[in-house]
Amino acid sequence: MQAKKKIVASEGTPVRMLGRNEPCWCGSGRKYKSCHAAFDERILDFKRQGHIVPDREQIKTKEQIEGIRVSGLRNIAILDEVASKIRAGMSTQEIDDIVSAKTKELGGISATLGYEGFPKSVCTSINEQVCHGIPSEHDILKDGDIVNVDVTTIYEGFYSDSSRTFLIGNVDPEKKKLAQVAKECMEEGIRAVKPWTFLGDMGNAVNEYAKKYGYSIVREIGGHGVGIGFHEEPWVSYVSRPGEEMLMVPGMVFTIEPMVNMGRCDVYVDEENDWTVYTDDGKPSAQWEVTVAVTEEGAEILAY
Repeated sequence: MQAKKKIVASEGTPVRMLGRNEPCWCGSGRKYKSCHAAFDERILDFKRQGHIVPDREQIKTKEQIEGIRVSGLRNIAILDEVASKIRAGMSTQEIDDIVSAKTKELGGISATLGYEGFPKSVCTSINEQVCHGIPSEHDILKDGDIVNVDVTTIYEGFYSDSSRTFLIGNVDPEKKKLAQVAKECMEEGIRAVKPWTFLGDMGNAVNEYAKKYGYSIVREIGGHGVGIGFHEEPWVSYVSRPGEEMLMVPGMVFTIEPMVNMGRCDVYVDEENDWTVYTDDGKPSAQWEVTVAVTEEGAEILAY
């Protein structure tokens, strides 16, 4: 789930270099000189060059990543449960009921329920609804619909966030292609996550892929850091330029979740509920989302 309003990335707080023989800040128990000293110096070097860099709050420890990974397994199981039951004729409230029950069964908590007043345990966004659709007994899935189901789970204090676009019954080829390309855009983003490169490199890869098919990426709403909180920095754009935005370093955790529109990128927010986002031209939108951790080699998917 994206933040309701854009989160602006900070310029990054310069890290404080510890004494070489002090315990490392990551909690490893090792001396700083043999653990993260070189890592911190490399970040500071990018900072000196004028780049936006993460502060330590945005770099998760191994223990924290493990906690997010365990939470992510529950998030995946909840979406798998939805996948096994979703069908034409079902209300989006029934999807909310499935998510609520499975979350409770797995010992988790829905992060969306009550978040800034959001009234349900999941977001369900149909066709021209881009994101933040509110489940309702009056919204019935019909043959030919596409619907994004966006789940965020808290387990033992750790947050994981992912979504999938489901095809309901006999979906026409244009909407089916949109949903497939949206998934491929997410996968392009995952492949573009490389340590010591920039979020702008990843965002540009996503945008260029969508443009190949004549689609557009929503600009106002993007991904976000996640793990210890629901919406952490950095804010993640998918229409960014190479070499710009925040430096990606091992230990960062964030979502990759581009919203791909069949038509123009322009969107508006429902004035009645102040949540649901629609395409301005009424054409369909599709989205897939993963939570990833930056590693020494690339990206590890923590929730899919």
